[in-house]
Amino acid sequence: MKVHHYQEVEAVEAAAGVRMHVVAGPREGAPNFIMRVFEIEPGSNTPFHQHDWEHEIFILEGPAAVRHKDGEILLKPGHVIFIPANEMHGIFNKGNQTVKLICVIPDVDKKGSATACCDTGAKGPA
Repeated sequence: MKVHHYQEVEAVEAAAGVRMHVVAGPREGAPNFIMRVFEIEPGSNTPFHQHDWEHEIFILEGPAAVRHKDGEILLKPGHVIFIPANEMHGIFNKGNQTVKLICVIPDVDKKGSATACCDTGAKGPA
């Protein structure tokens, strides 16, 4: 078992105004999934993109929206999002405070490489 605070893990800049802490994955001995904590500053967002794997998101703090092919859904703390593989999506900060969320993805290549936002293999609109 490994227990630590997410802020003990160095953040990487996943996109402009978006920090990502990879808090559980191969480095911690997790063989199947990677858990990340994202911090999205006001006015910032993850790119609108897609990839070959699903992921699950839990909104911890701040007003946000998830953009998808048909529009946008407003989110608040406590909302859960399931994004199927190959579905276009992006998370947008819709307020004046930092949005914090947990995002879990499968370790698709068993090397922990699908850790960037937007993940290794992400494809944006053509």
